[in-house]
Amino acid sequence: MSGDQSIAFPQGSVHTFSRSGLDTSSLLLDTLTRLGVRQAFGVSGGAIAYFYDSLGQSPIQSLHFRHETGAAFAAIEASFATDQPSLVFTTAGPGLLNALNGMTAARWDGAKVVMISGCTNSRLRGRWATQETSSNTFPMESLYSAGTLFDYAVRLETTEELPTVCRRLAEGLQRPGGFVAHIGLPVSLQAEPAPIVAMGSTEPSAPAASQRCVELCAETLKSGSFVVWTGFGARHAAKPIRRLIDRSGALAMCSPRSKGIVSEHHPRFLGVTGIGGHSNVGEELERRRPDWILVLGSRLGEATSGWDERLRPREGFIHVDLDPRVPGAAYPGARTIGVQAEIRSFVEDLLPHFPPEMKPRPEAEWVPVQIDPGPLKVAGSGPVRPQELMRALQRHVVDGSEAPVLSDCGNSFVWCNHHLRFSDPGRYRVSPLFGSMGHFAAGVVGAALGRGGKAVAVVGDGSMSMNLEISSAVHHGARAVWVVLNDGGYQICREGHEALGLDTHGLDFPQIDFVAVARAMGADGERVDREDALDKAIERAMESELPYLLDVRIDTTTRPPIGTRFSSLSAQANQTAMSDDV
Repeated sequence: MSGDQSIAFPQGSVHTFSRSGLDTSSLLLDTLTRLGVRQAFGVSGGAIAYFYDSLGQSPIQSLHFRHETGAAFAAIEASFATDQPSLVFTTAGPGLLNALNGMTAARWDGAKVVMISGCTNSRLRGRWATQETSSNTFPMESLYSAGTLFDYAVRLETTEELPTVCRRLAEGLQRPGGFVAHIGLPVSLQAEPAPIVAMGSTEPSAPAASQRCVELCAETLKSGSFVVWTGFGARHAAKPIRRLIDRSGALAMCSPRSKGIVSEHHPRFLGVTGIGGHSNVGEELERRRPDWILVLGSRLGEATSGWDERLRPREGFIHVDLDPRVPGAAYPGARTIGVQAEIRSFVEDLLPHFPPEMKPRPEAEWVPVQIDPGPLKVAGSGPVRPQELMRALQRHVVDGSEAPVLSDCGNSFVWCNHHLRFSDPGRYRVSPLFGSMGHFAAGVVGAALGRGGKAVAVVGDGSMSMNLEISSAVHHGARAVWVVLNDGGYQICREGHEALGLDTHGLDFPQIDFVAVARAMGADGERVDREDALDKAIERAMESELPYLLDVRIDTTTRPPIGTRFSSLSAQANQTAMSDDV
């Protein structure tokens, strides 16, 4: 298209621009397309209208959701499902604020997500524009500069800034690890003619350990016994990590987010640490006391370790991570050899020091994790015990399909962390760090759309009530499956209050008929009251071409394996009381 067009902006001014070249919105979308973005999630509005119009004409698939929070969670999971960056779009004011929950989770989880939001034009700031987004109404430093929320953030004021913005996006999205960016785009710039921006090719780069560093680490590990502790940051290094374990005879354990990097059926797999983990891990390490623990891509925070002193090795940690701030932070009193490096390259450099002919150490004879089967099943009984639901999901979803499983905050991820066992990486997603309820109630839609197939979310009724993106799933043809643990309340909060000796008022609510909700939105589903109905119900859910919801009525008398979390909370409260006394 060529020639000039005049566009009347809401404030009454008239801006003339040429369509013979790219405007600002089109240039940004062209840049993001070149950087691998294939899907955009969000909710439109007046302050982002021109950008949204350009999005509809770009190669990027535009996926309009019902709420910005759900759209941001979906973008996270699409990014992980495709191993490509995703785009989030929002209008100004409340649209931007709604998305911040998901964008914070993206930063904590290490996703690659770019958010483009509308913002108020400079000449209208301070004049109480509708949904004004300026220093008069929002904390500008947090929203439009790099910091705790974003790896990179900027509010565009002129088109001359575009080359710098495009370059920074290219640098961030092509580097290993996560990258979360925010670009504030005033209405006045969205259709402004853009300068020519040359897009050069940038090779991804990551810090690598020196040969001498690798040699020292190898010598240290070979000098005694060691355990490999994997985290989510090691998810792309499964093959070399498995070779290292087989050659060295080391034992392995994993964080909840790294299930499957080392097969949970491996004879030297100890178990899962952290929330919903396996008690035998701490017991075995306390009894055997390995000299060293090789930590690969984990922050070892509360959700992964509970800061359990039993997991502290006799000599110390060798902690490998892209972020130099991570090693030594979780266990400040322990000796820690910190290595800033990309995990896969580090382990591959380490492997020659553990040749295939090495004899496995005695640690290989340690007994692998044994999951408590719980009470014996009573045929046809109801309500459904969570252990029986997990067994059915293991049979039909984990072992019987290639669909990823995404478990939401609360008892859902406790039961899944503890019971589901994966043999391959990338099949399980959980977000215990930021721990936002409703993350995967919406995120499963992004995962299904990203991979173009089934994705299964295990969520609580509280979480499902927070982020109902069933309509979005129907609209966009996502083959999402929700398995709702319906227990009529915030069960994990109730159990936590009871464990801490606190009152549980207000934590129950009337049970919701989620099947009726799903069908009202165009999806399908069924209610499961009895354990003998689980297998057929899950089979129907996995076969359905429509989004499908299983409303599983859960036995609330069965307690989840989450004692470490409550113990940690109690310890934190006691620390506060002690400090107050001092």
